[in-house]
Amino acid sequence: MSSRYRQFDRSRLTVLPLEERKSLIDTGIIKTAQPCTEVHPSLEAIAKELTIARDKNSTRVLMIGAHVIRSGVQRYLFELMEKGLISCIAVNGACAIHDFEFALLGQTTECVATYISNGQFGLWQETGQLNEIISKGNTQGLGFGEAVGKYICENKLPHADISLFAKAYELGIPVTVHAGIGYDIIHEHPNCDGAAIGEASYRDFLIFAAQLEQLENGVVMNFGSAVMAPEIYLKALAMVRNAAPSPIRNFTTLVCDLHDLPEQVGSEAPKSDAQYYFRPWKTMLVRTVADGGKSYYVRGFHEQTIPQLYTAATKL
Repeated sequence: MSSRYRQFDRSRLTVLPLEERKSLIDTGIIKTAQPCTEVHPSLEAIAKELTIARDKNSTRVLMIGAHVIRSGVQRYLFELMEKGLISCIAVNGACAIHDFEFALLGQTTECVATYISNGQFGLWQETGQLNEIISKGNTQGLGFGEAVGKYICENKLPHADISLFAKAYELGIPVTVHAGIGYDIIHEHPNCDGAAIGEASYRDFLIFAAQLEQLENGVVMNFGSAVMAPEIYLKALAMVRNAAPSPIRNFTTLVCDLHDLPEQVGSEAPKSDAQYYFRPWKTMLVRTVADGGKSYYVRGFHEQTIPQLYTAATKL
């Protein structure tokens, strides 16, 4: 039995090589890890909490949106990973796309306004290789993130040295990709296997949930993810608290974003305030740490906050 509704025929699509796309970002955006002259006090506190969590073998989770990849702060994150201050990285599907394009071609990001006008947005041949990588990895029982990192490393892509996925794979740090079907440009492609993406991404969700089993005395950081990070964190935390033999209460959360939140974020905004619907605030900074945890909010661009966190960590 099949659906009674008509589906779009992907064989009609024209998928062009990336050499015909004007990319907006290249490897020139990648910064050298250098200490900052000033560090926000909350990031100094988080650096200390990360060190404690590492020494206690508690979870140190980094959750990011795709703008982190496009901010060129990869080498700062590499340093934190090598110091053992990150034990898991949770990302959305766009992070995988930007990281893969960087590793393969040394460039990424297209002008949406330009390419949506002519219907070419997202339809680039090389980027579509991700669908095949995910499908093959899924048949091997790999998660989405592990499959991508493994491919970049084993195939020695030209710019693998700036790939967050590759670095994590080399260090044995899981990168979990939390995809929403229809969210990402690779879902437009004729070779997209939605079942494979769904299974591989759900496997990543279970890997992420397993990481939260060691969250007591740990740290969860969210840089620039307004929906993915708070939502998967909320569900995974519910799962591990449900199954845990002892309470998971004493841990620290950090959100770094551009929203103009009040200095004190220990109480959520009223429903009459639009800020109430900013999930990182009420979910990550208030509700999930209400039973004994701590939370911090730092307003700033990723190219400012991540180097500051790195600077604070290198002092310890």
